[in-house]
Amino acid sequence: MNKGIIYCRVSTEKSDQESSLKRQATELTALAEQFEINIVDIIEEKASGYDVDREGMLEILTISSKEDVDFLLVQDDTRLGRGHAKTALLHQLRKNGTKVLTVQDGGELTLSEADEMVLNIVSIVEEFQRKIHNSKIKRGMKTAVQNGFRPEKNLSNKAGAGRTKKEVPIEEIVRLRKMELTFHDIAATLRGFGYEVSKATVHRRYLDHRKRMERET
Repeated sequence: MNKGIIYCRVSTEKSDQESSLKRQATELTALAEQFEINIVDIIEEKASGYDVDREGMLEILTISSKEDVDFLLVQDDTRLGRGHAKTALLHQLRKNGTKVLTVQDGGELTLSEADEMVLNIVSIVEEFQRKIHNSKIKRGMKTAVQNGFRPEKNLSNKAGAGRTKKEVPIEEIVRLRKMELTFHDIAATLRGFGYEVSKATVHRRYLDHRKRMERET
């Protein structure tokens, strides 16, 4: 079953807004049942839609980037955010592979042509920024090798027999993640060292490592 998060928001601290939060949660729960979505969390907050650094929304972005969450359910697109904040959040959710469902649309969020155009432009710009970043990584590795650095002495790349798990240096993944590299950039860096790994593989290995560490603590 698909997983989802319910997000309810009101813009003021007025007591009468409590009923609005409850109504949103009730309607969104019904929407989740309609689409057979397993709700893993219900997040409610009182904050302006123009703010991008809302605690509740930041929690949603963290969950959607680290876990397999398919949908975010909101009453309508204004509950998600307003102005540039909404655009930025929609872009990040798309990157994380999280679709937005709304009560207003009765399903997946329908954007205006203008909003779609802006999101496409943002995606194109970010893709070129990523390519430039990856080019810098490759250039740095090339310079390091020319200066005597030998990646085979720093990273183990012994292939296993048959279709066993890909040997991926989890220590390097953790180190690069702490440096705030995206899973896409970590995969690109490892490929530069000879590891034919995808972003999905890097992401999965990182999550497996975190779960193992949590069990051991």
